[in-house]
Amino acid sequence: MIEAAPSVAVPLVVVMGVSGSGKTTLGRALAERLRVPFGDADDFHPPANIAKMSSGIPLDDADRMPWLRALGAWLAGHRDTGAVITCSALERAYRDVLRGAVPALGFVHLDPSPDVVRRRIAGRRGHFMPASLIDSQFRALEPLQPDERGVVLVGGDRSVDALVMACLAVSPDLTDLPTPPVRA
Repeated sequence: MIEAAPSVAVPLVVVMGVSGSGKTTLGRALAERLRVPFGDADDFHPPANIAKMSSGIPLDDADRMPWLRALGAWLAGHRDTGAVITCSALERAYRDVLRGAVPALGFVHLDPSPDVVRRRIAGRRGHFMPASLIDSQFRALEPLQPDERGVVLVGGDRSVDALVMACLAVSPDLTDLPTPPVRA
């Protein structure tokens, strides 16, 4: 009798938080460290969503659902290789859509202060998210719940390397993020 090779756990992780929290920077660094593909949710937005946000109009759920389903499909397509993707994932319902595609999904929530985010957004050039939408993002943010796997990284003044190390201290390969989420 031939035995099947044991399945190897691979990380499927969403780096979440408000715009300007550092998701893309940390997501790229984590993906590089874990040697898995990286995806930026901003690249999955249809032109109509980008135009709406560029005009200072927040997206509604009808705008978000096709985008979230596309992100979930991308993650599901990387079940065998693992992947890190960025996504604001501000509300539990949005994270549920992503988990619907990948039930074992873990989250890394970047949680800097509003002042840090405003400073970062003010310094960005060429991004579609205006500073005027930051307050609405903080109002919409629903923190990870006790039944969600993840880690919350507080503060906005740590280096990218320090943030990566904080994630890996919780779970060395990010395949076993805790439930309830840990604050690091």
